[in-house]
Amino acid sequence: MTIAVVDDHRLLAQALSDLIQKFDGYDSLFVADNGRQLIGYLNRQQIPDLILLDLNMPEMDGFETAHYLQQHYPQVKIIALSMLDREEHVAKMVRYGVRGYLQKGCRPSELRIALDEVSQKGYYYSEFLTTRLIRNLTPGEPGNHTGIPQLSEREIEFLRLSRSDLTYVEIADKMCVAPRTVDGYRESLFQKMNVKSRTGMVLEGLRHGLIEL
Repeated sequence: MTIAVVDDHRLLAQALSDLIQKFDGYDSLFVADNGRQLIGYLNRQQIPDLILLDLNMPEMDGFETAHYLQQHYPQVKIIALSMLDREEHVAKMVRYGVRGYLQKGCRPSELRIALDEVSQKGYYYSEFLTTRLIRNLTPGEPGNHTGIPQLSEREIEFLRLSRSDLTYVEIADKMCVAPRTVDGYRESLFQKMNVKSRTGMVLEGLRHGLIEL
């Protein structure tokens, strides 16, 4: 997997790039100082699989950059990297398609875990951060159903119940269906949403306005 690092702190960005080069299966493609410089690389067809994106940058910050990438390069995965941990900031990044969130003070081992989770399962958010995110992804936000096939009423019901801490067996009991049927709903939603985890499924549902809190 190829990775680009976008951060106006050049020493930190280069250190991250060097660290990524040491991880098996990952290759650092380039380092950019801000969103505008990143777009310049992308326009020259240097398109990474994943971008580590700082939020607080001059010229074109992480929010603007993530929004641009969502519109023009939706296939590129994004992990936000910042000192900011305000809930509304993280929730906004999720709406812009960000797949994970790391604080700049994280350990190298957490960075590796985040890269693995995003590449293999589609998302990386800690359980604590996921709870805070769901509180802030409110039903008043506009949804974007682009790219998500229509869901059945039962799939919507399953998705709604999946926001809770119920097990899949308990969800099946509430829906009055066999656990195997719930497994079918889960696999169908994973495929339709292009995710590989329950967290990713729920976040996609909230982000696209398919379910409310």
